[in-house]
Amino acid sequence: SDLSVAVASSKTTTTDADSFSRNDFKQHDESTNPMPKRAGLEILRPAVDSHIDHKVPQAASNNDSVVGEKQVKPLKVLFLSSDTGGGHRASAESLAKQFLSHYPGTTYDLLDIWTEEGCLPYRIIAPAYKHLSKHPAQWRMLYHASNTRPYEWFVDKHSTFTCEKKIRKRIKSYNPDVVVSVHPAMNYCPLRSVKKIGEELGKHIPFFTVVTDYGSGHCTWFQPEVEKMFVASDRIRKLAKKRGNVPDENLIESGLPIRKDFDTQATALGDRMTEEGKSYQLSIRKDLGIDPNKKTILVMGGGEGAGGLKDIVDELYASFTKRGIDATIVVVCGRNEKLVKHLKNRDWDDVIAQSEKTKKRNRALGLVKKVMPSRRVRNRVNVYLERKNRSKVNGNDEGQPANTGDVEVKGLGFVTNMAEYMVAADILVTKAGPGTIAEAAAVGLPVMLTSFLPGQEAGNVDVVLDGGFGAYCEDLEGISDEVSSWLMDDSLLANMSRAATKEGHPHAASDIVLEIGKITHRYMEQDKSKQGQSINGDAP
Repeated sequence: SDLSVAVASSKTTTTDADSFSRNDFKQHDESTNPMPKRAGLEILRPAVDSHIDHKVPQAASNNDSVVGEKQVKPLKVLFLSSDTGGGHRASAESLAKQFLSHYPGTTYDLLDIWTEEGCLPYRIIAPAYKHLSKHPAQWRMLYHASNTRPYEWFVDKHSTFTCEKKIRKRIKSYNPDVVVSVHPAMNYCPLRSVKKIGEELGKHIPFFTVVTDYGSGHCTWFQPEVEKMFVASDRIRKLAKKRGNVPDENLIESGLPIRKDFDTQATALGDRMTEEGKSYQLSIRKDLGIDPNKKTILVMGGGEGAGGLKDIVDELYASFTKRGIDATIVVVCGRNEKLVKHLKNRDWDDVIAQSEKTKKRNRALGLVKKVMPSRRVRNRVNVYLERKNRSKVNGNDEGQPANTGDVEVKGLGFVTNMAEYMVAADILVTKAGPGTIAEAAAVGLPVMLTSFLPGQEAGNVDVVLDGGFGAYCEDLEGISDEVSSWLMDDSLLANMSRAATKEGHPHAASDIVLEIGKITHRYMEQDKSKQGQSINGDAP
C-alpha cells in the first residue's frame, strides 16, 4: 500500500499505599480480574503548566486532606468500564492512582455493569469484543452499523428498560461519592441510575465521562446530561457537540489520561532535542542496558505483542544493516513468550540473505509494468519502484551498502516501565492505539503506525498525520524505508519530536482528577449544608 507520511495514541479489601506498586498498573492488561480498591497516602507533585489550577492536598492527621486552610475529605470513587481492549482499564487505573495522590484515603472500585448485571445481549460485550478484535472485517461492519442514531436510540431505551433496576441496585451498593465512566457503553443507562440513587438518598452524585478515544469515537460516548465530559482532542470535542449535543460548558479538553510514570518522565526529560534532554535520554538507556551510542527503535503491538512484529523487525534489521545505520531494535512482545524466544535465537544473517531476493522481485515488477494493461496496477508498481530507486540514491544500491550497520535486537516480555523505554527510544513503531499514541506524544517520541482497528482507531491515524509527528504505512518495506530515512535525518527527527511534544498532555490524569475532586467536594458540601438546614428546620 502507498505510504502516507506526515513530516515537519466486586468490591475488594482496601490496602496500604506501600503495596500500591507499579506492578498493579499494566497498560493494555486484558485480564478479567477486577481492579482492586486501594487507599494510600502518596502525594503527587502537581503539573505546573496545565490550564487547571492545581492545589494539591497535604496529609492531615484526621484522614482528611488540606487545600490551603480548607480540609478536603477522601472520596469513594466508582469507575464504570469493561475489558473491551486494555485502554479503558488503563485509563481508569491512571485516574485511580491520581485520586490516591491528590486525595489521600480515597477508595475506589471498577465495575463492569453489563457483564455482572446486564441482560442479553449486553452481558456478552467483553467476550464478543475479544473475538471481533481478531476479525477486523467483522468489527468494522458491527462498529459502523452500531454508530448510528437509530441504533443508539434503540439500545439506550432497551437496555434501560431491561437492566436499569439491577444496575441501580448494584451501583447503590457501593455508596459512591462520584461515578466516572471510561467506557462508551456505560453512560446512558447508568447515568439515569445514578440520578435515581441521588433522589432516593437525598444527595447529588456527580457523573463524569472520560472519553478514552483520541481521534474518533462511538456515538454512545456522548450524553449531554453528564456533569463534565473530558475529551482528548479537538476532534472529539467537535464530535461530542455534533453527535451528542453536549454543551460547551460541559466539555473539557484535557488530553488522554495516561500513566503517572509518563508525567514524571516527561518532566525530567523536557525537550529531548536539547543538550539536557539528550543527556537524560542517554542516562535512561544506560539504566536499561541499551547501547547509548546507537539509535534506538521501540517496536510494540499492544499487550499481547500482536501486529506482525516478527516481520516488521526482520525488515527493519535488514534495512538498517544495508544502509549502515547503527541501531538497537527493542521489541516489546508482551505475553508472547514464543516471539521473545524466536528473536533471541533468530539467524540474522539469514534475514539479510532473504532480503537480497527482493532484487529479483524488482526486476519482475518492472516487466509487469510494461505488459500490464491495468492503469491501477501500473501505478502501484510505479510507486513501489520509485521507492526502491530512492533507496539506491540514499546509498543502498541493490542491497550493496558502503558500510554495514551494527544492529542489535532485544526482545522483551511484558514491561511495566514503558515510560523509560519511550524516553530511551528515537522512534516508536506500533499500532494506532490511543493510549500508546498519547504516551509517545507525552515524551516527544515520533511514531510510525503500522495498523489500526477499523472504527474508533481510524481517527488516531489522522491525529498523528495532522500533528506532524509520524506516518502510517502497512507495507513492510515502506515501514523500514521510512523509518530508516528518519534515522538518517536528525533535523527531521527533531521537528517531529517537537510536534509530538506539542500534541502531548503528560499531566492529563492529574488535571482530570483535580477537576472531578473539586466539583464532587462542592456537591458534598452543599448536601451537608442542606442536611444541616433540614435538621435545624425540624428542631422545636
